[in-house]
Amino acid sequence: MKKKGLNMQQRHIFEGFVFVSPWIIGSIFLFFVPMIQSIRLSFSEITKLAGFQMRWAGLANYKKLFITDVNFLPRLEESVVNTLVNTPIIIIFSLIIAIMINKDIKGRAFFRGAFFLPVLLGSGYIMKQLVGEGVVDEATSVATQFISPDGVLSYLGPQIVQMLNDLLLRITQIFWKSGVQIVLFLAGLQGISPSLYESSKCDGATEWEMFWKITLPLISPVILLNFVYTLIDSFTDQNNPIVAYILDQSKNQQYAYGAAMGWIYFIFVFTLAMIVFAVMKRFTINIGER
Repeated sequence: MKKKGLNMQQRHIFEGFVFVSPWIIGSIFLFFVPMIQSIRLSFSEITKLAGFQMRWAGLANYKKLFITDVNFLPRLEESVVNTLVNTPIIIIFSLIIAIMINKDIKGRAFFRGAFFLPVLLGSGYIMKQLVGEGVVDEATSVATQFISPDGVLSYLGPQIVQMLNDLLLRITQIFWKSGVQIVLFLAGLQGISPSLYESSKCDGATEWEMFWKITLPLISPVILLNFVYTLIDSFTDQNNPIVAYILDQSKNQQYAYGAAMGWIYFIFVFTLAMIVFAVMKRFTINIGER
């Protein structure tokens, strides 16, 4: 009697579980216990730091968050506005750059490396060493030191200088945050069969028509992936106002209040990401399912 082996689909599922098993094991032993501790902490107050002794406080931390604290909601609003402005621009910019460097041009490898370089140097500490110890964040540093020299700014009014610096800061942030998205778009573009473009050219299609009828629909799953990734990356960035505010609570030993703030922020970000995913999923074309 022959033993039945795994079919192709079962084998792929098994291989997938093998690859994600380190993450699953790590999450159970390194993430699950601290997560439960954090939830418990958000409903408590610390009575003694030695031994981390807690006393049940109910919803006191959450009431303070929405009723007493005058900084949380404004910083959350600032974080949301920055994310909603930057995310679509980063996606569009990354897609344009990916299409450009995907073409057969000279120095293509150099441009790919140049756009991915910010990912390798993404640490604020590394960037500080490159542009100076007094730099608060890398985007401001690049915008003010290299693009807008003091000799030029001295002739402009304070309002124009502020507007210029805000614009340069936004542009630099977009460039700095686009490396991973460009790589993902490149992978998606290279997965499109060249025969589709060749047959379209034979039918007289222009580059513009091929973009809207072939390129954009076929990379829609990558657009969804990049959109969700950019959203999460922006909300969890260390320069995000609300993330910095939560970290400040820990520095001030307000661990219980920081935990409550962190969970409210997590629920908000998770809900927003799921809404974006559900909405964009309706416009995503998956060739394998058709």
